[in-house]
Amino acid sequence: MKISVVIPTYKRPLLLMECIKALARQRFPKDEFEVLVVSDGPDLLTKKLVVSWKHTGLLDIEYIALPGKKGPAAARNAGWKIASGQLIAFTDDDCLPDEHWLETIWESARHQAPCAFAGKVIVPVPPTPTDYEWNTARLETAEFVTANCACTRSVLEKTGGFDERFEMAWREDSDLEFSILENQIPLEPLPEAIVVHPVRPARWGVSLFEQKKTMFNALLHKKFPAYYRERINEGPPVYYYVMAAGLAGGLVALLVRNYTLAWICLGIWACTLLVFIAKRLWDTSHAPSHVLEMTVTSVFIPFLSLYWYWYGAWKFRRSHV
Repeated sequence: MKISVVIPTYKRPLLLMECIKALARQRFPKDEFEVLVVSDGPDLLTKKLVVSWKHTGLLDIEYIALPGKKGPAAARNAGWKIASGQLIAFTDDDCLPDEHWLETIWESARHQAPCAFAGKVIVPVPPTPTDYEWNTARLETAEFVTANCACTRSVLEKTGGFDERFEMAWREDSDLEFSILENQIPLEPLPEAIVVHPVRPARWGVSLFEQKKTMFNALLHKKFPAYYRERINEGPPVYYYVMAAGLAGGLVALLVRNYTLAWICLGIWACTLLVFIAKRLWDTSHAPSHVLEMTVTSVFIPFLSLYWYWYGAWKFRRSHV
């Protein structure tokens, strides 16, 4: 087997179906690649879907399930460790690889070992996207993402693969990227290897739930401080602290009946909040429902972001690197 494609998934069979269809259309010999679908915990519908594809004979495809939910990093590790391919390609269940994806990766990799490749991700969004769509579209400019990357087996064995402490889909790709760079393994951009990443529907207020991912910035920073500062350097912006301090100070001042200080603090909070809302709406949709969502979530995002950031710093403070 030349290539093994590893796809982590969990209870998204409809999205996974489209990804599998795209892999079935690959212009690469069907007997020279396999597809390993790794469910992040038991999932009967996904299992039935994969088995139905296996019975068609159109793909060499297998279903694997983790005993419990551990995150996409653990799912990818479970996949590549049992893969039989010389080259391991990764994509996600909500992605659509171009029909020449595997062909392009193989042509670039077959004369190099060890090596790693970062393909191109295309995120179709409307001219005036929502905030969630705009954030997803940032994948197009990322250097290395698991939606579209490939490594020889030796690279994964040398680096240890994915750090399973990254329990959410956040920073586990950067962690592998930095590990590859630290081990002085060639990491090449491969813009000809294309994966389309449609933006899936998001629930109202999704940005509030996304803040939890912030805690994994602390783990990545601890492991690779130099690379983190050079390539990401991301933490809660200063105005988050200003907003949190302004609202907290205003409420405390009201409790002690210092109304002058209360108005000053609350005024600072309100002005900063308006700037934050305007920033989020600058290049995004101005539909009334979206404006309302941005207004409401902007009140809570600074507090959630700061909480998860410092929680991550505490949680990973003594963890082994």
